[in-house]
This record gives sequence, C-alpha cells and structure tokens, in this order.
Amino acid sequence: MNQFSDKLALIFITLWVGALWAIGYLAAPTMFYHLQDHQLAGSLAGEMFKLVAYLGLISGFYLSIHRLSKFGTKALKQGFFWAVFFMLLLTLAGHFGIAPVIAQLKAQAMPSDVMNSVFADRFETWHGVASIAYLIQSLLGFVLIFKATR
Repeated sequence: MNQFSDKLALIFITLWVGALWAIGYLAAPTMFYHLQDHQLAGSLAGEMFKLVAYLGLISGFYLSIHRLSKFGTKALKQGFFWAVFFMLLLTLAGHFGIAPVIAQLKAQAMPSDVMNSVFADRFETWHGVASIAYLIQSLLGFVLIFKATR
C-alpha cells in the first residue's frame, strides 16, 4: 500500500465517488431548488455531470489497469474490479448514450423548456433512465470505498 500507484488509486476513488455524490445529490438538487430558471439549472447540472463523467472515465480506466497490473487475472475474481468495471460501463452509457438523447430532446424543444413541449414524456423517461444508472453507479461507489485496500 506504500506504492505511489496505490495512493493514486485511492485519490481516484475519492475524486470519482466524491464527485458522484457531491454533484448528483447536493449540487444539482440545490440548483433546481434555488434557481427559478430550471433551464439554467439543468444546463449547469448537465455541465457538472459532464465533468463527473470525464473524471469517471479517467478514474475507471486507471483503477482497472492498476488493479489488473497489481493482481493479474486474480483481479477478475474481486468485487472491486467488477464494481469499477460496471461503474465505467454506466459512465460510458450515460455520457455517450443517454446524455446525447437528452440533449437532443432539449434542442428540439427550443426555445421553450423541454418540460413544456411535446417531448416532455420522452425527456422524463430518459431522465429517469439516467437517474437510475447514476444511482447504481453511486451505490457501486460504496463497494470501491469498502474494498479499496484489499
């Protein structure tokens, strides 16, 4: 645990999981509560979620490579590795699959708010899918934290 790569892994876990929780469950809800302009709140939250996704991609790839280099194929039998793997998959799906659909729906609704457009039902559905994926990812973060030193 004294190696720099192990310490860097802990930093990436802290940044990734901390960002997931801070942005998803503190910053975004606070903006929607306090800002009257929900389009602005959604735009700001979207930018923050994009940054969390980039952080997740970097962290997920580093943690996967680090774990494989440290344990070899034994890493494939560890809950930590699979938590990282599924978190990374959810990040990829969210950022490159779900987020573009949501952005397209918002753009099609312009200049009005997507929630006041004919796209509201589809937006709510895709937003729900994104929220569930984000929740699963956030919960998998507990696995990373509890299994980080093994």
